[in-house]
Amino acid sequence: MVDTRAVRTERRAQLGAFLKSRRAKITPGEVGLESGPRRRTPGLRREEVAQLSGVGVTWYTWLEQGRPINASVQVLDAVARTLGLDHAEKVHLYRLADMPSVPAVAVEPAMPPGLPMILDQLAPLPAVLLDSRYEVLAHNDAYRALFPGLAGPEANVLRTVFLTPECCNPYRHNVDDLRRMVAYLRGASVGHLDDPARQELIDELCGASSEFAGMWARNDVAVPRNLVKVIQHLAVGDLAMHLTIMSLPATDGEWIQIFTPVDDAEAAKLSVLLAMSEAERRRPGEEHRRRFHRASELGS
Repeated sequence: MVDTRAVRTERRAQLGAFLKSRRAKITPGEVGLESGPRRRTPGLRREEVAQLSGVGVTWYTWLEQGRPINASVQVLDAVARTLGLDHAEKVHLYRLADMPSVPAVAVEPAMPPGLPMILDQLAPLPAVLLDSRYEVLAHNDAYRALFPGLAGPEANVLRTVFLTPECCNPYRHNVDDLRRMVAYLRGASVGHLDDPARQELIDELCGASSEFAGMWARNDVAVPRNLVKVIQHLAVGDLAMHLTIMSLPATDGEWIQIFTPVDDAEAAKLSVLLAMSEAERRRPGEEHRRRFHRASELGS
């Protein structure tokens, strides 16, 4: 079992050491203070950080000493500004202080410049770049062939999976997989509580899918996992694929999914699919929708 008290004690100790190291890097002149001839402390003194941050000297001293005190978002923001923390340092500060989220700050662009070429080089394996809302940011041609409904603008895997009828759904219905997807969305949302687009997606899915609403209400959290997905494609039938996850630490929650056939038979079906023209791949789905869905819509 994990000793939570020991973990908190260690985290507070690391918080104090981190703050000391950051203030030691800043010269008084950088923040508009005179150094003076008798200064022996490298960088800023504790009382100077407290004064510049607008907090009490005693409180800041206790924070560096690792005492069990609570720090608000506003106070940590002020300390971070005084110490000139960059995004990575600010994230680290908030995690050490047990803050559930980090206010939005400038981060690296969502699309690393070489990534589209990397995705293309993974062919014939289908590969896609997703953000933490399951928005499709980039993909290769093999992914477009495997998931034609997820290759358009503003495509979202969660919206497609939960709002598409089972007969047309790209994924075979698997409750555990769906729960894991929703649990990842909830876990990732902690760092984006101020993101209106994320909340709009959650509200939309809760309103349109009772299944999603029930899973969201479970309050489960998870991280992406490597597993086997069964992809439903009307042109070639079901394809069993290993789903491999690769995270991108330099970006804010983006991750790559790579689909690999589980055996030679599945690889052969994927090869047949990729050899088809786009019209050939789309025709079975279009015929299915014309025969079943449009007829039911007219009769309703």
